[in-house]
Amino acid sequence: MKTFNISHRTKSGLEVLDLQGELDAHTASQLEDALKNLIHNNKSNIIVNFQELDYIASAGLGVFMAYIEDVRSNGGDIKLTNMNDKVYNVFDLLGFPTLYDIMQDEMQAIEKFLEEEG
Repeated sequence: MKTFNISHRTKSGLEVLDLQGELDAHTASQLEDALKNLIHNNKSNIIVNFQELDYIASAGLGVFMAYIEDVRSNGGDIKLTNMNDKVYNVFDLLGFPTLYDIMQDEMQAIEKFLEEEG
């Protein structure tokens, strides 16, 4: 069975979630808990770094859809970074690039947040 890990750090005043492994129906609850925790603590500018994520299933995508409105209603956003082609293609197939900012790397996401604040 493949593993999934999620870690949280703060960078430039923004919350960063690093995903690692495979995000599927068995592991989506970990992402859900991490997002709920950030929202509960009024942390609404979130970057999700996919650099170490090898695979995402529809259950993982569903978590992003479930919480984006909560984050945006708090005045924040979720920006997605560092996707490999396989993961990006899943997001692209379902139209996520029209709903989310998908950036090449964290610095682009940080700059975008700073632009939006300015």
